This record gives sequence, C-alpha cells and structure tokens, in this order.
Amino acid sequence: MIKPAIVLIAALSLTACISLRGKAPPSLLTITPANSIAPAQTRIARAGETIVIAVPTVPQAIATTRVAVNSGATAIAYIKNAIWVEAPARLFQRVLSETIAVKNGKMVLDARQSLSNPGMQLGGTLMRFGVDSETKEAVVMFDAILSPGKDMPLQSRRFETRVPVSAIEPVPASKALNKAANQIAVDVANWVGTVSQ
Repeated sequence: MIKPAIVLIAALSLTACISLRGKAPPSLLTITPANSIAPAQTRIARAGETIVIAVPTVPQAIATTRVAVNSGATAIAYIKNAIWVEAPARLFQRVLSETIAVKNGKMVLDARQSLSNPGMQLGGTLMRFGVDSETKEAVVMFDAILSPGKDMPLQSRRFETRVPVSAIEPVPASKALNKAANQIAVDVANWVGTVSQ
C-alpha cells in the first residue's frame, strides 16, 4: 500500500513540471492612487458621516485581468503579455476609496462595516478601462451612482478621461490608465464633496 505522504510528494513534483496556465508575463500591472492617507492619522466619523464605495460592475470585455484594446465601435482585442494583478474593477475601487478619503476627509467603509454607521454609498459601472487603438489614448469611463443618505434621492453622473498612450504596449498602457483612473477619482471626489447628506 502506498503511503499518503509519498502520493503527495509525487503530486507536488508533477505540478512543478507542468504549467496549466501557460507562460507567465514578464510582470503584472497595477494602478495606484496618486493621493494616499498619511500614516498614523486617526479619523473619527459620527453616524452618517461615512461612505461605502462598492466594487463597480463591468461589461464582459473588461471582466478580466487582460488589458483591453478597442478598435472602432465593435472590435476588442487585448495587449499581449499585459496582465493586471487583479480585475480592473477592484483596482479602480481602491483608487476611488483612497482618493475620496484624502480629498473629502471621509471615512471609507466596506459594506459589512456600514451596517453600524450608514452614510453615503457610491457604486456604478466601469464602462471602459482600456486603450483606444484609433486615437492612441487610454480611456476610463465610469457611470457613478451616489446615494447621499437616508430618504435622499439617488444621483448619477458619467465621468470620462482620456490620456495619450505612447505605444500600445504593457508599460505605456498601464501608466496612461493609472493617470486616467486617478483623474476620474479626483473628479468623482469633487462631485461627492458637493453633495450634502
């Protein structure tokens, strides 16, 4: 009878030799907030003075870790060897959260934390997060929906930013998309700041 430990060692050895995901890209791409909360900064929020920022919904074209390239109105491709470290919707949500926390002084909560301190809620759809091959621009388009607070009407606004891309390659595309995402985040933070609870 073969001992379980021997079977496990054999299985691990086999997986070390076989790759089921194909060749890994040279590096993974990410976006980072241009504005960050200072370390050791204490924030205090009374009831209703917080904001929950949901992970935006996305169309199928960007529900992937690949970097989308739009060509005209109907064709979509992906940049070779360009892979996000995680889905664009989550990357964008983190940039939004950090930017709004810095620009508006809001305490940003996740959905579970908000149950004890209901305040503003921001969600929406990340319509575009990729490169336009015809204009050679990084394009970020976000349809935001804001719930200012209890018994207040919902508000919506579309935000779009385009940033020139020097080449449709992984590094130039990610840098341009990082800049575009941060600009959208600032625009959204300014809008949220004008809405009183």
